[in-house]
Amino acid sequence: MAGGSMRRRDFITILGGASATLPFAAVAQEAGRTYRLGTLMGHPRDVPVNVAFLEEFRRQGFIEGQNFAVEWRTFGLNVGLLPQYAAELVNARVDVIATAGEEATVAAQQATKTIPIVALMDDMYGSGYVKSMARPEGNTTGISFLTTDLNGKRQDLLIEAVPGIRKLACLADNNFPTANFEAMKEAARARNVELSIYRFSKAEEIVPAIDAAHAWGATALNVFGGVLQWANRQVIIDRAAELRLPDIHQLPEQAEEGAFAAYGPRLGPLFVVLMPQQIIKLFRGAKVADVPVERPTKFELVINLKTAKAMGIAVPTPLLLRADKVIE
Repeated sequence: MAGGSMRRRDFITILGGASATLPFAAVAQEAGRTYRLGTLMGHPRDVPVNVAFLEEFRRQGFIEGQNFAVEWRTFGLNVGLLPQYAAELVNARVDVIATAGEEATVAAQQATKTIPIVALMDDMYGSGYVKSMARPEGNTTGISFLTTDLNGKRQDLLIEAVPGIRKLACLADNNFPTANFEAMKEAARARNVELSIYRFSKAEEIVPAIDAAHAWGATALNVFGGVLQWANRQVIIDRAAELRLPDIHQLPEQAEEGAFAAYGPRLGPLFVVLMPQQIIKLFRGAKVADVPVERPTKFELVINLKTAKAMGIAVPTPLLLRADKVIE
């Protein structure tokens, strides 16, 4: 889920603030042991957010070439590679597997029932990947973004942000549950807004789906989350801008990258700081059941006023005053 267009200094700031509260940890490593991390990630290890993720291990005394080794597997948009990559990590006898997204987590769970898995995904409990948030059973723990629960809130924000809206489109991959959409449809109807969903199953279907929403008459776009949406977020942002279609996304960083707006948890503190801390606990001998599934504690509303003006949208002042950040 990590992306390459985010600024490295942002993550250095995050790391500096979070790590300052942690004790120097090199003394906790076993002498002579090499700790092995395997990853199933959507982007290569050299993009800034992934560099910052690995930097947190160094800060905690895990140094590549000395006592730390990383088996990094990048699946990009090809989720079909995941079973092969997961098997490679098991064969490499890694100590922990880190995954990003539902597809990667499923592949890891199918490949091993014993190696601990630390996953970053939307809703680990609601989707059945763990039976308890406080004491995860089996071999999987990690971080739940809980962003799907906020799709209705984003819908409300978009209706408020675009005065006079009558048709609102949702962009979703084919895995998005129908029941969730029906509840959103009812909520929109109560505000005299017609809702329609435009689905896709592969990257090349995303722009045609946005075009179809625009042709239907949508005047705003609610972008749901997923591996393909994250990997193609700049494509989505650019096409929405070209069509002057105000788009709301799940992560604050997406509005900072040019989207009209975003509401949800910030990626940096979760992936760059919290996830390595969970992995390090497992390195040091903690049981998976003793590493609770974490969830975000702060959700940010970011509005990109520069994008709004380019689209000809006058965002109501009360909404701007409620935003955590306004980009001008």
